[in-house]
Amino acid sequence: LQGMSQKIKIRKGVDIKLVGVPSDSISVAKRSNTYAVQPPNYVGLTPKLKVKEGDSVKAGTSLFFDKKMESVQYASPVSGTVKSIVRGAKRRIMAVVIEADSADTYVEFGSLEISNASKDDLLNKILEGGMFTCFRQRPFDVVANPSDAPRSIHISGFDSSPLSSNNAVALDGRMDGFQNGINALGILAGDGGVHLGVRAGDDTYSSVSGCTITEFSGPHPAGNVGVQIHHTNPINKGEVVWTIEYQDVANLGAFLSSGKYNPTKIVAVGGSECSEPGHVKTIYGAEISSIVSVPEKASNGDEVRIISGSPLTGDKVEASNHIGAFHSAVALIPEGNESRFLLTSGWLGFGLDRFSLSKTYFSWLRPKSKEYAMDTNLGGEERAFVVTGEYEKVFPFDIYPVHLLKSILVNDIDSMEKLGIYEVSPEDFALCEYGCTSKIPVQQIVREGLDTLRTELG
Repeated sequence: LQGMSQKIKIRKGVDIKLVGVPSDSISVAKRSNTYAVQPPNYVGLTPKLKVKEGDSVKAGTSLFFDKKMESVQYASPVSGTVKSIVRGAKRRIMAVVIEADSADTYVEFGSLEISNASKDDLLNKILEGGMFTCFRQRPFDVVANPSDAPRSIHISGFDSSPLSSNNAVALDGRMDGFQNGINALGILAGDGGVHLGVRAGDDTYSSVSGCTITEFSGPHPAGNVGVQIHHTNPINKGEVVWTIEYQDVANLGAFLSSGKYNPTKIVAVGGSECSEPGHVKTIYGAEISSIVSVPEKASNGDEVRIISGSPLTGDKVEASNHIGAFHSAVALIPEGNESRFLLTSGWLGFGLDRFSLSKTYFSWLRPKSKEYAMDTNLGGEERAFVVTGEYEKVFPFDIYPVHLLKSILVNDIDSMEKLGIYEVSPEDFALCEYGCTSKIPVQQIVREGLDTLRTELG
């Protein structure tokens, strides 16, 4: 399957340069008191519990499974005691919180020699060991279904979003596991093969074999797996492709060779309020406070917003919360609660220190490498949803984004299908939301549209 690597240049998009880019240093996080597996992180999951409060568990013990796909097990990242089962509205399970032991004991699943394994053996081992939860599928961007035969499996080998982790740092010392993971994915992917998108000029993956490598250059969202699929092998109606993140490929490979559940996570910490931006080695579901120290107040006297994930797509969290299952970054930025005086820092000001996608402010005269300290202020309220042409500048799909959003808002399923909803996920619209003149919650609308369609198609 190893072909000559194709080169693709993404022209639409924008790199938002924020202050506090993570350095290439890597430190080990202190062991968190508690770790949590959070069902809402997994879109499409209806959990059924296998443990109760007070039960002792090992790393790899199944905490719950998916009611609709009973073979998909969600494992405990550490050994310890089930401290609490947090429920939300209508008794929905929000988190299973484990109080960690001082050192981990593991469930022994036994190693698997990939070269002799059949597809069924491999799939059963991954399901039993709780590692299948790393896989997501397109369309819908939900937990993959192990009974589907995917057309192909896609991995984005880099993250192009602001303040994201550096793949060379995150995979340092893990390339054997990564190659082992690729070999396993090759068996699961069947004829469609494994596709790895790499950043042009990055030689981290130069030794990797057994997959089709495509080089991408250009601004964010070049690192989004949806953008990479769209430009190499678009999804048609009725097809299913699986996606998995590059760190999870390394974890999967390590699990198969050791027989132990492997929840390693290298997290990038950064942002203008982070005192030591860098990379931190931790475990899935750790408390935010064990990964990064959060200052009492931002440097401008404001509150500090903690984001689990990218500033464009992540979730607002508290220091006592736990990092999201698919997040490999934590950003600290000012909240931006203060109103801005219209003439100096408001919309009539020159805005030399304010980043703008359009040439609203004079900051476009400054060098491209200039970094900005941004807050979460919306700069206005929601207003009429009009066609401005702003979305198209940052949306590298052959899709009309505004038309697609409007078809979702009026629930026109036929139009959604024709306008390409099967190819997108909410993260692909993050820059549209960032540059939206109408302040519309674009990612939320896309997620609701995908959920509606999935329910309709049953």
